[in-house]
Amino acid sequence: MGHIQITPSILNADFADLGAEVARIGSADWVHVDVMDNHFVPNLTFGPTMVEALARSSDLPLDAHLMIEDPDRWAPGYAEAGARSVTFHVEAATAPVRLAREIRAQGARASMALRPATPIEPYADLLPELDMVLVMTVEPGFGGQKFLDLCLPKIRRTRELIARHGGDIWLQVDGGVSLETIERCAEAGADVFVAGSAVYSADDPDAMVAALRERAGSAARSAAGGE
Repeated sequence: MGHIQITPSILNADFADLGAEVARIGSADWVHVDVMDNHFVPNLTFGPTMVEALARSSDLPLDAHLMIEDPDRWAPGYAEAGARSVTFHVEAATAPVRLAREIRAQGARASMALRPATPIEPYADLLPELDMVLVMTVEPGFGGQKFLDLCLPKIRRTRELIARHGGDIWLQVDGGVSLETIERCAEAGADVFVAGSAVYSADDPDAMVAALRERAGSAARSAAGGE
């Protein structure tokens, strides 16, 4: 397990002033940017131009999660636009190994996302090509959804596969992450946490980032001690 990182999603932020909204989460490790194309998921959000503007306006590294069709064609452009980590959905990728290598060639971390019903096992051989695996804990498309407990065994199995592979691969969860659910995810082996509504509906988003990090850290430590 790597160290605990919190990556607030700006999907629940005020789109009219994203620069100021990102400034409210100064202690975050990354900023999670949900890119949706209204095809792969039934919602439309940011594109590469927005990523470029955010990369210019903030010192926090950007984590672009591409919930889009044809990531083989579009994903490298997000690394070019300034995203330091680019996540493609394996369900939408035609040539995931080539795509991961292209993202890395652009200087970004390559990450593969799985929808809740997509198993990790068929993709175990891809792990050496990846810097992160994202296990979705809600169906992608909209913020504010309830965390799906059925994803916890998959987080565990993914962590076991990563351990067997032996690389330094981060394990990210996204969907319904809050003070109530983050401990279960950390215990199961996740170390990077996307939190949207939990952060931006808080009176003090930055204090919530710290609280989430603390809670995940203590759950991960007790899980490690209890093994």
